[in-house]
Amino acid sequence: MPRRHVSTDVTVSRVYAEDRDAYVRVNSVGTGGTRPFVLVPGIGVSSTYFEKLAPHLNEFGPVHALDLPGFGGVPHPSSTLSIRQYADLVGRVIDELQLDDPIVVGHSMGSQVVSDLVSRRPEISTVVLIGPVIHPAERRIPTQALRFLQASWHEPFTVKVLAISAYLFCGFRWFSRVLPKMMSFPIEERLPHIQAQTLVIRGEFDAVCPREWVERVGELLPHSKLWEIPGAAHSVMYAHAEEVARLCVKYARRPYADDDELHILDDAAPADPTDDAVATPADLAKAVSGRIIETIGILQDDDAKIAEGKSTAAEAVADEQRNGRRANPAG
Repeated sequence: MPRRHVSTDVTVSRVYAEDRDAYVRVNSVGTGGTRPFVLVPGIGVSSTYFEKLAPHLNEFGPVHALDLPGFGGVPHPSSTLSIRQYADLVGRVIDELQLDDPIVVGHSMGSQVVSDLVSRRPEISTVVLIGPVIHPAERRIPTQALRFLQASWHEPFTVKVLAISAYLFCGFRWFSRVLPKMMSFPIEERLPHIQAQTLVIRGEFDAVCPREWVERVGELLPHSKLWEIPGAAHSVMYAHAEEVARLCVKYARRPYADDDELHILDDAAPADPTDDAVATPADLAKAVSGRIIETIGILQDDDAKIAEGKSTAAEAVADEQRNGRRANPAG
């Protein structure tokens, strides 16, 4: 992917459900262009999981990373939402922001939300499913807990910290109420109805989304291309953001021919468990400052402060990436 300036200025807005019992927090990067991306995270976590990916995607238009009700500090609705209700909310975001044929990206449970939405919206032409869940033969909480731990072993330290903080904001009670909805959702019934060109991405060590399941996903989708990124785990879009962004942008520009064979990305950067090694003390200080400002904003229900914190954290990520490139000019 060409090395270019990436946007770090984040704006925050809200899109409410029709009954105003819940809202989606929309974190937007970039303003130019005509083809936006919409990013939908997984259970319990927030748009922060996309903070390394989002700035690399605004080649066609703005990028909108969502915080769903109950996650990322967004208040819990009065009743538990189903995958269909989450999907309807994402659809409402697309309608309220008047997004014309956005590229919709879902990670983990977000892949269920996106699949349900797009299976009912044939006007959406391009979809990306990252680590889609759940393998129908493994719809048991103990099995998924084990798979999650296996994948987590291969995640960078930063991802583990993000996960812990996100789950604290979500809370055990809400997580435990949404989890059965995710476990029982029959994504295999939605996939055949998706007419969009669909890019599916998994990490090599993603035990939550095993290789044989992704191959089955490709068979179920009418139009698909499958990629595996070496060295990556379930949160592949964070630890390997540039590789994932390159695949997404290339696919959005010109979808590959339909092919349900799993391809290995042979130019992926090697996994580095010490992913903060190129971060300078100034980068780390800025990142921590951004997290603190964002947390205060969430606690105060202040979208402007949340945006300030996210922008500061995004600047730290951009600085870290520039430092890494200077340290590894061939990378």
